[in-house]
Amino acid sequence: MTKPSLSELLHAAVAAVGGTERPGQVTMAEAVAEAIDDGSHLLVQAGTGTGKSLGYLVPALAHGERVVVATATLALQRQLVERDLPRTVDALHPLLRRRPEFAMLKGRSNYLCLHRLHEGMPQDEEEGLFDQFEAAAPTSKLGQDLLRLRDWADETENGDRDDLTPGVSDRAWAQVSVSSRECLGASKCAYGAECFAEMARERAKLAEVVVTNHALLAIDAIEGAPVLPQHEVLIVDEAHELVSRVTGVATGELTPGQVNRAVRRAAKLVNEKAADQLQTAAEGFERLMELALPGRLEEIPEDLGYALMQLRDAARTVISALGATRDKSVQDEDAVRKQALASVETVHDVAERVLNGLEWDVVWYERHDRFGASLRVAPLSVSGLLREKLFADRSVVLTSATLKLGGDFNGVGASLGLGPEGTQGEDLPQWKGIDVGSPFDYRKQGILYVATHLARPARDGDRADMLDELTELIQAAGGRTLGLFSSMRAAQLAAEELRSRIPEFPILLQGEETLGELIKNFAADPKTCLFGTLSLWQGVDVPGPSCQLVVMDKIPFPRPDDPLMSARQKAVEDAGGNGFMAVAATHAALLMAQGAGRLVRASGDRGVVAVLDQRLATARYGGFLKASLPDFWYTTDRNQVRKSLAAIDAVAKETEGK
Repeated sequence: MTKPSLSELLHAAVAAVGGTERPGQVTMAEAVAEAIDDGSHLLVQAGTGTGKSLGYLVPALAHGERVVVATATLALQRQLVERDLPRTVDALHPLLRRRPEFAMLKGRSNYLCLHRLHEGMPQDEEEGLFDQFEAAAPTSKLGQDLLRLRDWADETENGDRDDLTPGVSDRAWAQVSVSSRECLGASKCAYGAECFAEMARERAKLAEVVVTNHALLAIDAIEGAPVLPQHEVLIVDEAHELVSRVTGVATGELTPGQVNRAVRRAAKLVNEKAADQLQTAAEGFERLMELALPGRLEEIPEDLGYALMQLRDAARTVISALGATRDKSVQDEDAVRKQALASVETVHDVAERVLNGLEWDVVWYERHDRFGASLRVAPLSVSGLLREKLFADRSVVLTSATLKLGGDFNGVGASLGLGPEGTQGEDLPQWKGIDVGSPFDYRKQGILYVATHLARPARDGDRADMLDELTELIQAAGGRTLGLFSSMRAAQLAAEELRSRIPEFPILLQGEETLGELIKNFAADPKTCLFGTLSLWQGVDVPGPSCQLVVMDKIPFPRPDDPLMSARQKAVEDAGGNGFMAVAATHAALLMAQGAGRLVRASGDRGVVAVLDQRLATARYGGFLKASLPDFWYTTDRNQVRKSLAAIDAVAKETEGK
């Protein structure tokens, strides 16, 4: 039997999911197949509606070697495993003459721990373990969540938290799960043979396609100990998120609460001298953290350096003591000791990393009203790490609706450790970028409006003219507005003001309900508006008449006092580059492209993206930002925009009335 062509396979897969084959999808599939075959690297910008999941799944399945697909969001992971992969495998089976296996793999803390569930969890204040089910009041939210978890444990086949619906609080889940550092290990655990996390790993070893998340991919790259099975092809979807997710995994944090927990957990398991040494060091660190001022620490102050040395050395002493002493009077001593060791090792490792003062690390102090003070350390750049760990010994395909910023892929490529496209170099991986477009006609479906008559926004300044403009736009649109704000404070102020000005249009505000509930309610009532910040710029998928106006209050540059972003900007400038364009403008372009992408989600969608910041039209960098957005029809005419919104609203109301 002759080998089926890629076009035959794609046609069968598209038919199986009830979709329509699109030129961009075909182009993408061909480019992915070519990259896999010759072991090269590919960046693919595929606009909303392209069908990019099948654009990479079909050539990956046809290749026949193991493929890891890493995504950023739970929604896409579920779509791949529950819808796209089962249908695609069924459709391709007759043509491929084999049925590829697929599996989901997440970090250990995403799976129910049977040891924690049945034996209890270590309690900081007392020796041994306690029964969290007895300790929590049965009528409390925590108690109800824990009882549901116990019942669910008897039913679930995979122990995956995301399969529990409705979900439970983070506090409840923490009592029945463990991190990789806290885990006893399958060989030492009484429940090792039934462990959900271990079973997930075994399924992944046998699967041809392993679906995971960016965080686990980062852990696999950073920690050196392989978490993912060996694979020949890596596909990174939602690739615009990868750098921030890897940075998050590579960031260390020390807080007084975290250090005190480590002290409590270790105190009953080590000799009094070691426990007192760690307690004294913790008290010294806490006193300093209460006095510190927020901001980047380019040099570690002498008193903080001394406190961190005391903490590091005391933690090292306790780690040695934990390994040398045993106390059989402690219930389930191995589990209690493992959790204590994990806590103390984290304190030691972060303190030592800060003290090492590596030139590629950024250290800063933060204070939050809710979470208190923290000392944080993050890599200045993850590009070198990604170049070394991601692109070696396998073909890598990165795809997203927003990879081409300012008209080319080089900005995103640089953040991933890649040289300019076409660059030859011994240490630089070869790659190419393609933009397969979108099936939507953006110039007919959307308008990009820049309110040039508004005053230039000042940081945290009063923007009465912006609120006037926003009010008029919402009235013209008949509600139907997604408000994307550069800060939570700005979103809250706008919601409060507009609720009193235009009460006929309900204003939903991020934080007042869960994100899922907010989006559900926003989609259900066309008169409703939804205001919020970062997660809304990327996390809203509401096709149809409920979202016909997307408003950005201002260009979302990082805050000037953001320690990590400002350090990255300075590093580019010190190397002779344009730090503002490489860091701040690229950050803003990515968010704006994602935000503008909320407007047109289906072929019938119509509407306006309104940017209430004149700088998009007047500043030198405005052209770079506009070139990163969909090719909407562009205007600065406020009257024309109001007429267009009113016309779109009228059509929507007429359709709703039928």
